[in-house]
Parts: sequence; structure tokens; C-alpha cells
Amino acid sequence: MKKRVLYWLQNDLRISDNVILSELEHFNGELDLIYVIEPRWFKQSNYQQRPVGKHRYRFLIQSLQAFSNAVEALGQTLHVVTGEPEVVIHERIKKHGISTLVCTEQVGYYEQKQLKKITELCPELDIKTYQQDTLFTAPDLPFSVADLPKNFTAFRKKVEAEPAAIAAPRDAVSRLPHPVQLCPAQPIPDAVTEPESVSGGLFAAQQHCQHYFSSPAPACYKETRNELDGFSNTTKFSLWLAGGSISAKQVYAEVEHYEHINGANESTYWIKFELLWREYFKWHAKHVGRQLYRFKGQKKTAPLTTFNSQRFASWCQGTTPFPLVNAIMHELNETGYISNRSRQIAASCLVNELAVDWRFGAAYFEQQLIDYDVAANWGNWQYIAGVGVDPRGGRHFHINKQTALYDPTGCYIRKWQGDKTVSRVVDIYDAADWPLNE
Repeated sequence: MKKRVLYWLQNDLRISDNVILSELEHFNGELDLIYVIEPRWFKQSNYQQRPVGKHRYRFLIQSLQAFSNAVEALGQTLHVVTGEPEVVIHERIKKHGISTLVCTEQVGYYEQKQLKKITELCPELDIKTYQQDTLFTAPDLPFSVADLPKNFTAFRKKVEAEPAAIAAPRDAVSRLPHPVQLCPAQPIPDAVTEPESVSGGLFAAQQHCQHYFSSPAPACYKETRNELDGFSNTTKFSLWLAGGSISAKQVYAEVEHYEHINGANESTYWIKFELLWREYFKWHAKHVGRQLYRFKGQKKTAPLTTFNSQRFASWCQGTTPFPLVNAIMHELNETGYISNRSRQIAASCLVNELAVDWRFGAAYFEQQLIDYDVAANWGNWQYIAGVGVDPRGGRHFHINKQTALYDPTGCYIRKWQGDKTVSRVVDIYDAADWPLNE
């Protein structure tokens, strides 16, 4: 019997710059491609939120459909199944006589625990993980992961000193091994198409990449990146990076190619700068493990906040006393996306103005954001709350100042009706029944 390999797909739904598919391109055996949709994603078990909301689920299904079409053209079949990954994979390995499991190495603590459970359930299984969600692999870094710098600036200076460590992205595979022909493919759920929404998948990612780098946008990114609105003001690559429809190395290579043709400037550098921020959060998540989700994070004392259901609900629904924050939350709830500046303002409001436990905000963003990334989301929320990697001990974005800087004419607030849902402070925020944690 031919050797059989199971590839557990997660945030790597692409055929270009996919190290695992490249390794398997000339494998003389059978390949089982599987993606697992977990029932827990749709339960309110994460600080009262669902881990996956409707916008991200729509985008995921589109990404799965696109990947399925791409591998089908190469003679393969994607199996999308529902269940707990460790149970589904264990049963599949036993039933189909699979000898090897391959997957992309995850930086999240709970994702790593799932793989550990599979290892325990299948002690004879050969498991191979590949680092392909980052610009660097661990051996490429100029330090060990255990010695990761404690702040981004120190990390950036060290890795920028060795730019050759970023490998060129790999070409798309031209063939794949035969599929394991022991069970019929399960249909991918239908995706609900929403008007004026971006589409998920590797083809949409490629189209966006080509369009963005053939436009003038990269040359003025640093000047426009803090705008609250406007599709081309930010790169939007996070939408496809989160699910792996495009890789960080591919985006980095496109920036370098753009600079070679059009010349480099501060804006093109800043796109690479943002990719390095993403990179730092990835290695930080791997380094700190479970601390990424703890109330006090990497600090010795917890922040002086707590949970109040009325304040939190008002923030989620966009009915706070702050029109700009309301507009931001309305956009998030309607589209599944807000700009980075908007995320900072909204997070700062929850932590500083409303003094609510930052973990509830992080969980809400996890549910709502199409481009949710475990490392960037929880790392950035800790950063704002003052329990993360910010050497200044947290950030407070004063809302009146942010409004004056980024929405001086009120255009954004009017567009997302932030001024029509303002609540009176006395109606919702009664501090008398709200003790702060010491």
C-alpha cells in the first residue's frame, strides 16, 4: 500500500509560497487534504462572544471554495469536515492508514494544544510542522525565540540588520499527489454574499495584490494609513494574510519589486515596517504562550478595570457617549473591518474611558474582524491595556483629539451614524455599582 499523508490546513489556504505543498509536489504516495470547522467557533464561550462571527465565516468559506477549486485543477480534493480537530484527525488517521501528518506551525497557545492532543492520541504518527506564517523561520532569527526582545523597536533593529534572512516566496505547485480515495468529498457550505464586501480566497488575494502595487497607493501609504475610511488608504493585505490566502513573504517581495521599479521611499518602507510588527507579534505569541490571554499579561499587576455588562454592550453596539467610537463600532458590526487607527481608538475607549476588562474587547474583535489574527489581536489589546509589550505602559487615545485629527468635518461619524446613537452618561454609566479591581 502506498504511503499516505494527511495535510491539516489552517491558516495556509494557498498554493503559491506553500512550503508543505512544495514538499509534497513529487511525493509518490496519496495525500489527504482536510480543513476542520470547529463547533466551538459558533458558541458564546469566549468572554460571552463567539470565536467566529458571520463576516469572518463568510470570508473563510469563500477562501475554502477558492482553495478547493485551485487544488481540484491539480487533481486533488479538499475535505471540509466539522468536529473537534483532534477527534476528526485521529479517526481519519486510523480509518485510512495514514502514516504522516503535516501542518503549518501555529503560534497560538490553544492551537498548539490541539496538535499536542493529536500527538498523544496517535503516538505512532509521524508529525511534521512547517513555519510558513512568518517572514522568518526560527533559525533565521538573529536570536533564539527564548531571547526575543521585549519590545518591537529592539526586535526590528536586529532583524533589519539581516534582511537576506527573508527567503524568496516559492512558486505555485504545478501538480499534487493523488488524493486518498476512501471517502467522498464533503461539500463546502455556501457563502452568503454581501453587497460591497471584499471576497476571500487566493484568487481575490492575487487580484488585490496586483491592483494595489500597480496603483500609486504604495508611494503614499505612510500619509494615508491613519485615515479612518477609504479602501485604498491602507493596504488591506491583513484580510488575506489572516487565513493564509497570501503569505507575508509574498507581500514583502511585492514591496521590494515595487521599490525596484518605482523607487523606494518612506511609505514603501512603512509597509515592510508593518509586516515586521505582524512578525513581532507572531514570535511574541509563541514566546509568551498562555500569558497572551491573561488579564495582567506580562505585568506583575492587573489593570484597574473590571467587567460591566451595560458599558460593554454599549461599546459593542455603538451607543456610547462618544460619536466617533460609535461610528467605528457601527462600521465594524456592518462590515467586519475597521482601520488600524479605528481599532486603536475603539480599544482605548473601552479600556480608558469605560474602564472595562480588555479581554472582553479582544474577544469581541475576534468575533467580528474578518482579518482576526490571534497574535496581532491579543497582542495589540494587551499593548493598549498596558499589560503587553509597550515600554510606555499602555496607550490612551483621547477621543476629542482623535476626532479633530481624523474626522474634523464629521464626515465619518455621519456616514456610520455615530451621532445618532449617543447615550447619556447617566443612563448607562453609574459608577456606584461598579467596583474597580485592585
